[in-house]
Amino acid sequence: MLQPKKTKYDKRHKGRIKGNATRGTKLCFGKYGLKSLDPGWITDRQIESARVAATRYMKRQGQLWLNIFPDKPVTKKPQEVRMGKGKGVRDHWVSVVKPGRVLIEVDGVDLLMGKEALRLASQKLPVRTKFIIKNA
Repeated sequence: MLQPKKTKYDKRHKGRIKGNATRGTKLCFGKYGLKSLDPGWITDRQIESARVAATRYMKRQGQLWLNIFPDKPVTKKPQEVRMGKGKGVRDHWVSVVKPGRVLIEVDGVDLLMGKEALRLASQKLPVRTKFIIKNA
């Protein structure tokens, strides 16, 4: 799973997702991409399963870029523990995604293959997405 190699702090505030993305809204590397339409948290497992789904469909043709990285720790308390006694231990990592953010980019494949690969990847993600094409 994806996670940072080293972090300064173990635990972070939950935060709120306001507004639209200002960075990472255009295709940088690939010809086709998957753009988020909703705000949300995408876990490291969801990112990995989307990557696997897309690369399996493309059968190692072309190239795929992940434009998001799970750098926010999410904590969880054990089951049947009473309230209080501090914040729980780190459970998993998430990437905070705002609407308009490009999540995945693909290049080196034709339009139909790229569209289907990204459709399969989008089914693994918890946010609504849109297929986009780079303007030549």
